[in-house]
Amino acid sequence: MKTVLITGASGGIGKAMSALFFNEGFNVIATDKRNDEKLKCATFVQCDLKKIVRDNDYRNKMVNEFKSYFKDGLFTLINNAAEQILGAVEELTVQNWRDTLDVNLLAPFILSQSFIKELESSKGSIINISSIHQVLTKPGFTAYATSKAALSGLVRAMAVDLGGRVRVNAIAPAATSTPMLLAGFEGKEALFEQLSNMHPLGRISTPEEVAKVALFLSSGNAGSITGAVINVDCGISGRLHDPV
Repeated sequence: MKTVLITGASGGIGKAMSALFFNEGFNVIATDKRNDEKLKCATFVQCDLKKIVRDNDYRNKMVNEFKSYFKDGLFTLINNAAEQILGAVEELTVQNWRDTLDVNLLAPFILSQSFIKELESSKGSIINISSIHQVLTKPGFTAYATSKAALSGLVRAMAVDLGGRVRVNAIAPAATSTPMLLAGFEGKEALFEQLSNMHPLGRISTPEEVAKVALFLSSGNAGSITGAVINVDCGISGRLHDPV
């Protein structure tokens, strides 16, 4: 049975990926910093990614725990967890940067590094969830946008370094209709319609659509794809918004 390890599994996209991979017959190992007993489709392991980066003993303990749930190795690692600390340039602290980069960049690298042998043995792949903010951002997102640009760069560099041993790709969603995003627009239907209409498709993506791209990249049908960052954004990254 193929195994997938998904970080940030308690979020909207994480839950959608966990459910889809489970329905496709995968052994799903889901992890998040919050305990989530609702993920019935997965083996849930509570894990703090900041501690993975900062504490060697904790890292070794968690890596060994994850491996104890593998069935026939690891086929897909999905680095989905993210830290989004917003603030103007003048407001961002060194600790803000450390927290952002530890979760969004260093933890994906460390987990990838930790499971290289298993992924190579299974002819598997790594999928990092980046963001439209890798190339297009807005005020207040300096730390987050920088971390996602670095994560996409890591994908390209690791794909070159690992060659045919392990494929490495990324997905870059834009606004996605997760429960958290929809809650922010509760009672603001006109604003949500305005956001949707900014996208060439006239809507925003769903978590399930992001999950389907992850499943494709994990499959043999994507066997020639490595070092790619695939936009799942209903076309917004190609649209220029002029005042007239």
